[in-house]
Amino acid sequence: MTAAKTLPSWDVLTKHGVFPEANHDEVARLNFLTHLNVHLSASILPGVKTAFDTQVKPEFEKEHGREPESRHEVRNAMLKHPYFQTWSALRRNTMEMRQQAGRAQVLRQIENLVEKVDGYNQGAESLILDDSVQIPNNVGSVDIHCQPGCYYTEYFENDVTVAASYDLGLFVTTAGLLGTLSDGGGKAVGNWLQDNHPEFMPKRILDIGCTIGHNAVPLAQAFPDAEVIAVDVARPSLRYAHARAKSMGVNNITFIQANAETLSQFEDQSFDLITTAMFWHETSHSVMPNILKTINRLLKTDGLTLHLEQPQYHGMGVYEQFIRDWDTYFNNEPYWGPMHELDLKQSLNDAGFNGDDMFETGVVSSVDEKIFGKREAGDAGEDYGRAPVWNAFGLWKR
Repeated sequence: MTAAKTLPSWDVLTKHGVFPEANHDEVARLNFLTHLNVHLSASILPGVKTAFDTQVKPEFEKEHGREPESRHEVRNAMLKHPYFQTWSALRRNTMEMRQQAGRAQVLRQIENLVEKVDGYNQGAESLILDDSVQIPNNVGSVDIHCQPGCYYTEYFENDVTVAASYDLGLFVTTAGLLGTLSDGGGKAVGNWLQDNHPEFMPKRILDIGCTIGHNAVPLAQAFPDAEVIAVDVARPSLRYAHARAKSMGVNNITFIQANAETLSQFEDQSFDLITTAMFWHETSHSVMPNILKTINRLLKTDGLTLHLEQPQYHGMGVYEQFIRDWDTYFNNEPYWGPMHELDLKQSLNDAGFNGDDMFETGVVSSVDEKIFGKREAGDAGEDYGRAPVWNAFGLWKR
């Protein structure tokens, strides 16, 4: 792959009404980080596997008289190898630099951004914030993705710093493969439903963990006659998400600050479709079961719940488990590994569903021809957790 010839510039992103502006140097900085990310995944990462196969694994076998039996044994052995150390440090630093670059870009124009957001949000009944909502420990105990302030920190009244930084920085990690609005996941769900269940026309949709609306907006566009409810605990993200949607002319979404472990404001069996996108690995062993029980309570009979995630570890070799597990230890996502080793059918059973009804399917982000022309999403190479290819799981409630 010749990344320098195929990667688009950050500046191709759609400039919706509250998107942060960028000067020449800011665009150049974000493009450098994007190219570095792709170089690490396409050119450097294969060498980690070579180091494992040719040096680390034989040394482990010599010492223990057997092959590594778990991803943890692989990790502990690989931590000593300089090639892995170099790749891992660069990958971590690229994420940290993405966050700091986005933060600096947003903060230099934050007053103007807040004014724009407030203009869209003023007096809107479709934005409901609740001061009583507490940040749960799984969100508040770590700056997820190394983003200072995570999704929820407010530095002043009506602040949207963390949300705007998240919006502009996603391109760096995904190299544009989520499209000009970084909404490839939500579009993929809409396309999957249209292709596989064209008769399904949900009238009420719930998107849990919506952050800035990357999943909720394309669902609202795919089903313009539906009422979409998007919930999150993070006030800055919700303010920004609501203004972002309004600036795009999407008016059938209500953004609500709420903890999805309860959602007592909604009646039983009141939603036809309940979705999440790359959400579960940011919960916990105590939170995830509660939210699944909430979904079971809220989902109508014959309704669909569908969730985009990276694939579970079951059936994978220990090396692939190890390399996918990198985010658990080095990207401030401590529940990544524990979530991906769960028995999802059992988790659904425990929540009151029939786990045998669960299905899994591959969902691939739609390639945005405005960015790439006609090409496949996979052309940029697998980055084990960052490529826009998901293992969707879900079920129809019977």
